[in-house]
Amino acid sequence: MKIAKYFWDLNERALKEVPGILRNPGHFQFNQRVVSILSRCDKPKEVFSVISKKRFIKSWPAIKTYWVRIERRSEFRDWWQTIYEQLLEKQGIKQMPPKGEPSFSLKEIGALIRRERINKGLSQQELSLLTRVKQPEISKIEEGKKNITLVTLIRLCRALNIQQVNFKK
Repeated sequence: MKIAKYFWDLNERALKEVPGILRNPGHFQFNQRVVSILSRCDKPKEVFSVISKKRFIKSWPAIKTYWVRIERRSEFRDWWQTIYEQLLEKQGIKQMPPKGEPSFSLKEIGALIRRERINKGLSQQELSLLTRVKQPEISKIEEGKKNITLVTLIRLCRALNIQQVNFKK
């Protein structure tokens, strides 16, 4: 495989270093270079000609963590996650069970916050500016997927004029 077609943004010196980096998961640029190739190549056969399947399986959790940090949403990452899961299945390797559902209480709090935000005609971004809580965090809170601190709950309740939070049994 001509690796250069996936690293068009590198100078010649850096390009020459890529094969060695891809053979060394301990290299500080390993995750960065792997994410570059994975985000630009949709042919597993080509990828696995430069990174063995075994190295990919072993390195994927760290690669994925790095990728999430630099790019919140990525269809390519989701696609490679599926490839990873298929490889594990073929090799008979048990995966960690998926994380559980958000707690009922967090879902209730999130629904209340969403309802009151919409009633007040605020977008998540506007609520974010009022409360100094980042918009992606507000989204997670409203979905019940974020365990928030009491301080954050108070900020949100004050901004939305929520006087009381009731829980159903």
